Parts: sequence; C-alpha cells; structure tokens
Amino acid sequence: MKKLLLINLLLAFAVISYGQDLSFADPLGEHMVIQQNKPFKVWGTAKSGTSVEISADWLSSSVTVKADEDGQFIGIITVPAIKKGDFKNHWLSIGSEGQTKKLEDVLIGDVWICSGQSNMQFGLHEVPNAREELAKASHPQVRLFSAGLNFSNDPLMNISGEWKVCDSVSAKKFSAVAYFFGTELQKDLNIPVGIVFTGIGASAAQAYVPREVLAADPVLNKAYLQPYLESDKSKEKIDGGFSFEKVTRPFLLYNAVIHPFKNLSISGFCWYQGESNRDDRSQYTQLMYKMISSWRDAFQQGELPFYFVQVAPYYYDIEDPTMADYAFFREAQEAITDMGNTEMVITMDVGEAKDLHPKNKKPIGVRLEKTALNRYYGQLNVAYQGPHFESAEFNKSQAIVTFQPGTVTGGLKTNDGAAPKFFEVAGEDQVFHPAHAQISGNQIIVSSKEVKKPVAVRYAFTNYPVTNLENGAGFPAVPFRSDNWPEPPVKKK
Repeated sequence: MKKLLLINLLLAFAVISYGQDLSFADPLGEHMVIQQNKPFKVWGTAKSGTSVEISADWLSSSVTVKADEDGQFIGIITVPAIKKGDFKNHWLSIGSEGQTKKLEDVLIGDVWICSGQSNMQFGLHEVPNAREELAKASHPQVRLFSAGLNFSNDPLMNISGEWKVCDSVSAKKFSAVAYFFGTELQKDLNIPVGIVFTGIGASAAQAYVPREVLAADPVLNKAYLQPYLESDKSKEKIDGGFSFEKVTRPFLLYNAVIHPFKNLSISGFCWYQGESNRDDRSQYTQLMYKMISSWRDAFQQGELPFYFVQVAPYYYDIEDPTMADYAFFREAQEAITDMGNTEMVITMDVGEAKDLHPKNKKPIGVRLEKTALNRYYGQLNVAYQGPHFESAEFNKSQAIVTFQPGTVTGGLKTNDGAAPKFFEVAGEDQVFHPAHAQISGNQIIVSSKEVKKPVAVRYAFTNYPVTNLENGAGFPAVPFRSDNWPEPPVKKK
C-alpha cells in the first residue's frame, strides 16, 4: 500500500511539474535565424508564477516576464536591422530561479515560411542535377527548419524539428523550391536567411485554415467543415500518421504545423499548392483568401507578403488536348492576386505534361526570389513577372493580343525560337480551334483557317500545355482567355 501511495505521489508530482521546466518553445533553437528589424517574441515554459529573464548579446538590458499559471511565458525584445555582410554569431538566453538556457550560433537576418503540398515538399535530392546541387549546398548563412508531419484537432504550441545549418546533409531532403528561394535570396541580399518548411504532400488548402475561420464562412463551412464534422472521420483518433485522405481534412494541419509558429517574427510566406483542390475551383479563391488572412491574423505582423506558385501543366490521364478544367482552376488561382500583397509565379514553361511533379524546381525558387526582391525588398529594377494579358482586338480574321506594358520587359520572344504555341480562337459558336500566332513587336497576331471571324482568343488555356512564350527577361506569359463564357461543369475524378 505504501509503495502504491508513493508511486501515486510521484505521478502527481510529475503531472504538476510537466511543462514547467525552463525551456524555449520548439521553434526557437540554436542555429536559428532571428528576423531583423522587428519586435521578436521569446516564449516557452517555466515554473508557474516565476520570473523569467530574457537576455541577448545585442540588448543593452534584459527583459523580465512572469510565467502564467500554466507555466507559459512570453516576452518581446527588440532586434536591430543589419547591414549587408553582417554574419555575426549571436546568443539568446532565458533564466529563472538559478536555471539558464542559452541558444548559441544564432544569426540575425530574414525568415520566410514555405508551405504547400508535394511540389513544395519535393526534395533537393530529386532534382535532375541533384548530385551537382548537393555538392555545392554549403551555405552557412542559410538556416533550415523542417516542421515534419503532424495533425491535431486542437492548436499546438509545440512542434518537432530543429534548426540546421544548410549543407549537403540538411539540404538533401529539404524542399527544393524553398532551398533555391532561400539560397538565391541570401546570395543577392548578402544577409542571413532562415527558411521554415511546413508543407505536406497531397495536402489540401482547407487543412491549413483554422476551424473557427471555416465555421464563420457559410460557403466554406458547407463545403469543407460540416461534411467533415458530420462524418465518422472526425471521431477518429488523430495519431499523426500520414494518409492521402487525412491531409485533406479541414483545420488539422493549421493546428499542427502553422499555429506553432504564430509567435515567430518573419518576412513572409511562399506557397505551392493546388493539385488536391483542382475540383474546388468555384470556392478555391475564397478559400485561399481566408487562409491568407487567417495566417496574417495569427502572426500579427501586418499584411505579410504571400507569394504562390500556379500549378504546372498536367494532363490527369485525359489525352484530349482541348480539356480545360485545370486551366479554369489556374484562373481561380490567378484571382488570388486581387488580394493585397500577393503575387503568383508561373510554371507553364517548366512543367512536364505527364508528370505531376516536374523535377526542374530551380526556376520556380528563383522566380519566387525575384518576386520577393521586387515586391518586398523594393528592388524595382528586378524583373519578376511574365507577359500579362491586357486586351484583344478583333480585326476581320485576326485577333491582336496586347499585354500589360510593365510585363513585357525586353519585348516578346519564345524560348525555342519557334512560333508561340497554344493559342486558340473561336467565333460566335464558342468552339475553339488551334491558331497560328506570330510576334509583332509587343503584340501577338493570332489567326486560324477554321475561324473566319474570331470573337475570342485563349492562350495556354487547356490542361497540359508546356509553353514557349516569354518576355525578354525570360519569364513565361500568363495563361489567359479574352472571353467570359461559362465554365464547363467540374468532372469529378
């Protein structure tokens, strides 16, 4: 009996003490990059009611906060702006009741979160020239954090993973798109860069949206939340194990791999996702609006930039070259850019029609980086976008396409020297036919023998066109249509 009583007392003490040892929160660790020129939150656990002293080598004085009744503490310290070439190692520490925890090899620079599904998760070791890329992957001023795989019914504050110095080992299975984005950014800015990867293959956008946000929107509530809550799936134990079906369930990934980072100061987000929502085009734009705004609300750092990748061409086992359901989904993605401080990267020229995971990821990472340089860092001389449709004039048997002036940097050209591909025209019958296209200055002249009097023109507006039209800076033209004719119904897989 005494032995049993002792065990129970020890268990009770363990429960009381759990989570109250002095520690930093999981996203904070050695080798991390701390966001420059922003207030920085330092949070973690300590004994309930005790004072926690936060110190850093760049602070003239420490900051003291108190742990709450649950043993949680959070304090805010200032972080200076840094100059180019400043790669000084720093330290950050917390102290309470004679205990001290210290993080060393900490850099001050810029931090970006990269998320999405399999094309964002696609590892550096899978790119075509992986051996060559890995051989030169030593970038000590780039730090990587991978959030791993997890799901949760409730928002989490802890997460697996640790910060690592970028080298051939840590970069090997890290997101290739995020790696190229981060290393190019570090090279061009000449400051430390931290990249947090939180993507999971096959994941759907609704999985990254908080439950209360979905519940408050009648369309999204009906489309995603209620069907899940009313199903037996919502009663299943969430054990963190991967399944293609599980990563499409609403709010579980937000709770597990986005919410734990909400206190982290960052520069912005990069996103590559869409394949798992391709049948949801009628509500995808609205879903993404809510996801982006919910992330910005959670991080409480204003209108953080959100740069995303348009899905690449893929034929989805449908060999009919006229099918356009995926093109209409891309159009829904493009509509996201109506939201403030967002931009879309085009991949139509580097896709592989019969591979859902095109392997050439470097151009995507580079285009995201150029977008950030121009839009976030104010380097307005850096080109970052391809030709955007402005208008179409129909002159007898021809369609004359004009692009927005600021997007035709260096004029129009093709990447293979051939005529521009994947233009179509239609007459009043609304039937599209392949058309011949030729470059004329900053315009495209389009015609087809099958259409004597065109009234509409489309470009790359089918499921799997791998395109060749670009501007002089090498950025591909954005798919477009001049008409507003009704979309065909979604064909469920």
